Amino acid sequence: MKAVEVDKGVRIGGGKLVFIAGPCVIESRAMALGIAAELSALSKKLKVGYIFKASFDKANRTSVDSFRGPGIDKGLDILAEVRSKYGVPVLTDIHEPWQAKVAAQVCDVLQIPAFLARQTDLLVAAGETGAVVNVKKGQFMAPEDMAAVVGKIESTGNRRIVLCERGSSFGYRNLVVDMRSLAIMRSLGYPVVMDATHAVQRPGGLGNASGGDGKYAPLIARAAVAAGVDGVFTEVHPSPKNAKSDAANAIRLRDIGNLWKTLVALNNVVA
Repeated sequence: MKAVEVDKGVRIGGGKLVFIAGPCVIESRAMALGIAAELSALSKKLKVGYIFKASFDKANRTSVDSFRGPGIDKGLDILAEVRSKYGVPVLTDIHEPWQAKVAAQVCDVLQIPAFLARQTDLLVAAGETGAVVNVKKGQFMAPEDMAAVVGKIESTGNRRIVLCERGSSFGYRNLVVDMRSLAIMRSLGYPVVMDATHAVQRPGGLGNASGGDGKYAPLIARAAVAAGVDGVFTEVHPSPKNAKSDAANAIRLRDIGNLWKTLVALNNVVA
């Protein structure tokens, strides 16, 4: 399997666990910097790779009235400040092809949301930037289907690809995780990350917003590491119940340290 070099000394793959974590959406500059400060310090203490993640725009919210974020200009300014101040790579979602080139000027990793995993123009635009491209497997896709996704990005000459599991639709408003998918996607030749918090989401479960079972996110993360995943992705928030996006799924900031320690110990056993 190919390890993917990100930046700032971070590599995804190769046996050492990497953490991708931050708020679902940028709520404010102060919050983004505060979370980045704590998580970057924790990553140094544990000697693990860390990538800060946050979205400048959540374009796939359930309701038209839901908070989406500060927008691309202000959002990228904040991500650039995080990257510069704390010396960590940064990741953000893109939803439209034109955003790829703009976001890649700041971000080390461009993330393709699960709902858009088959959008050829978006995948090609992301690949053409040369940035690392993290693609979330669609809830409606089999893990084998990601081979075609990989092929679209590879068509640009970009081999800096990461695949992400976030659960599969199981009836209405429910997701399940098939741990076999981690091994299947890894067999495509690229590192695989487990999105533990979105995997416990209940899409549209609150009617005008998504619900979820956030208390099970650490369980999913532990199971994925035991299965040999290369990285763990989590939404992290100082006060999840007050989060403006994914409040039901985020892990409380003060709890993430113990989880990371457990995951590192597990990875040391299975790596």
